[in-house]
Amino acid sequence: MDYKFLVDTFFVALSGVPTALIITIISLLLALPLGFMLALTRINKIPVLQRFAQVYVSFIRGTPVIVQIFIVYSSVPLLLTSLFEKYHIEKNVYDINPIWYAFIVFSINTTALMIEIFRSAISTVSKGQLEAAYSVGLTNVQAFRRIIIPQVLVTALPNICTATVNLIKATSLGYAMSLQEITLRAKVAANVGYNYVEAYIDIFLVYLILCSLVEYIFKRYEKRLSKYKTAHA
Repeated sequence: MDYKFLVDTFFVALSGVPTALIITIISLLLALPLGFMLALTRINKIPVLQRFAQVYVSFIRGTPVIVQIFIVYSSVPLLLTSLFEKYHIEKNVYDINPIWYAFIVFSINTTALMIEIFRSAISTVSKGQLEAAYSVGLTNVQAFRRIIIPQVLVTALPNICTATVNLIKATSLGYAMSLQEITLRAKVAANVGYNYVEAYIDIFLVYLILCSLVEYIFKRYEKRLSKYKTAHA
C-alpha cells in the first residue's frame, strides 16, 4: 500500500467534486419541475401525456444508466453533425464539452424518478384541501404554491434525498464520456504506477464524504419542514 499516493490522489479525486456537484444540481433543476408536471398528468389522467409519462418511466427505470449514457453519447453527436451540415454551421461536435451530454443523460434519468416520487407524494394530499382553496378564492397556481406543494415536499423530501445521493453516485459513470469527474481523475492518476487499489479507496472516501454531507443537509431541511407538517396535522 502506497500511503503517499493514497493521500495525494485523495486530493486529485476531490478536485472532481465540483464537476459531480454541477451535474447533480443542473440535473435536479431540470428534473424537479418536469417530474412534478408529468406526475400531475398521471394523477389527472390526461390521455396522451399520461401514457407518455408511463412509458417514459418504464423505459428509463428498465434500462441501466450506463446504456443510456452510451446511447446519448453516441447518437447526439450524429444528430448534431447532421443539423450542422444541413444549416452550414462550422462547428466540430466532438469539441463539445462532455458535461453537456451528462446534463442530458442524468436529467432524463432523474426526471423519471421524480415523476414517481411526486406522484406518490401528491396522492397523500387530500383533494378536499384543493377544493377548500378554490372556495376561498385562490387560483390554481396559488393553491398549489401555498397549500399543495409545501405538503408534497414534506412527504417527498426523503425520497428526493435518496434520488440525489444516487444521482451523485451515478456521476461516477461519467468516465464513459471522458468526463473529468472524481472517478476518472483518480483512475488517470493510478495509471502511472498501477496504484488502482489506493485510487479506488480514495474514490470510495470522496463519495462517502460527499453523500454523507448531502444527506445531512437534507435532514436539516427535513427537520425545518416537519414544523410545517405539524402545523397541518
